Amino acid sequence: MAEASAVPRRRRSITTRLALTLAAIFVGGGTAIAIAALAYGRTAADRSFDRLLIGAAEQIAEAVAVRGGRLIVDIPASAFELLSLAADDRIVYAVTAPDGALVTGYPDLPRAETQGIYDGEITGADARFVRIDRLLAERALTGRVTVVVGQTTQARTELAREIAGRAVLLSGIAGLFMAGLALVAVRRALAPLDRLARHLSTREAHDLRPVPVEVPREIGVLVDTLDRFMARVERQVSATQALLGDAPHQLRTPIAAIRAHAELAREERDPEKLRAMVTRIHQRALNLGRLADQMLSRAMIIHRADAVPRAPVDLREVAMRAVDEVDHLGGGAGVGLHLPEDAVRVAGDALSLGEAVKNLLANALRYGTAPVAVSVSGAEGRARIEVLDAGPGIPEGQWVDAMSRFAGRSGVSAESAGLGLSIVASVAEAHEGTLRFSHDGVRFHATLEMPMLGAGA
Repeated sequence: MAEASAVPRRRRSITTRLALTLAAIFVGGGTAIAIAALAYGRTAADRSFDRLLIGAAEQIAEAVAVRGGRLIVDIPASAFELLSLAADDRIVYAVTAPDGALVTGYPDLPRAETQGIYDGEITGADARFVRIDRLLAERALTGRVTVVVGQTTQARTELAREIAGRAVLLSGIAGLFMAGLALVAVRRALAPLDRLARHLSTREAHDLRPVPVEVPREIGVLVDTLDRFMARVERQVSATQALLGDAPHQLRTPIAAIRAHAELAREERDPEKLRAMVTRIHQRALNLGRLADQMLSRAMIIHRADAVPRAPVDLREVAMRAVDEVDHLGGGAGVGLHLPEDAVRVAGDALSLGEAVKNLLANALRYGTAPVAVSVSGAEGRARIEVLDAGPGIPEGQWVDAMSRFAGRSGVSAESAGLGLSIVASVAEAHEGTLRFSHDGVRFHATLEMPMLGAGA
């Protein structure tokens, strides 16, 4: 079950997702366009046919006259010529006298209360009507004559559908063209991802260099994250390789020396000489253990530089803890502490910083001159923790080389000292700081300096 969940699932490609999204947009847009086109077509058809109805009604109203005291309507043929172009539609009309009597036309037509266009039915079929009133003020007849003209809506429905169909067709063609352009644009936009995938697929497993593929800004965030990840992996691999490379080379000689002294001691019968040999074996064993501890410490610090999140750390606590731990190991007696009243905080890893200070202290106690002290200070945005001793310290010409692994004098102790400074330099680099050496004429200073957090951090 766990193996199945660990297998990465193949998800739909970005192209497929975009295609589906565009398809949904076009379908939704096409539906909206079709509805809008149908509504527009109906409105346009109604407007056109309504004008014809109004024209026919007005012509009939103009033909109303009073002769011999009677209402006469001589309907002109032109009144229905345009309406008759809709061959499948039926046309009805009615002219009503002021007293409500039907003068001519069809009885029982749907009537409106006022003039204007309204809907109704003609023998069960949907129809559109118009009512126009004409005011008569003759001596023999006075009042309002009402003219109603109606027509079924089959022709106008067909016209509305034709308009809507053409609009949808044109919109569909335009939509397909736009979809094609969108897919081409998407493919071009995603081309850098394809180049990136091809580049990564052809890389060797040990190649952890930054990705050289040029990508757009949006994808650049991904590539920058990938570069940072590979840089972290490279640091871890380098630390592992350094440990594996240094361990056989640096440990083989002292181990061989201890073995040789042990073999000589086994054959030695003189108690005084035997005691001297055991002392040398013990000293070499101590130095060898210290060297192994520092090698492991350096690998651990490089690992923590990427694996441990940064947190606010008070350098005063780091200094006190380092002095206390060195004192417990039997070498920190008489180490002075110079601490400010206010906290000096940095964003870092307390364990790595403590290891760095302990290595500086160990070197000062082993190779420097008493008194040895640890000082913490902070000013102008920079935090400093330094170890001081009264000796001459490292010669100025060797300050740069002193921070490389196993630089300096020969022998396990000197190698241990060089590795200790290398550990401090690695901690400084991980904290965006520096390791500096100086001599004020009285004391030698080994200073670890890094950015300081604000007072509210």
